[in-house]
Amino acid sequence: MRIAWDDLFARERQRFDLRHCCEDCGQFDRRAAVCAHGFPTQGHRQADYEAEPTDILFCKEFELC
Repeated sequence: MRIAWDDLFARERQRFDLRHCCEDCGQFDRRAAVCAHGFPTQGHRQADYEAEPTDILFCKEFELC
């Protein structure tokens, strides 16, 4: 799912400490840097959000552990 990255989302992301990147997900294998379910990680990694993004891509398999 994609949503627009706007000022409101940026503020709420910090205020509520929202998690949405592969590195925060319980399905992410850090050693191999891949999704345990085989989903692509491009567009979901923390590095993808270091610059000013125009939108945010949420993964359907994201799971906090």
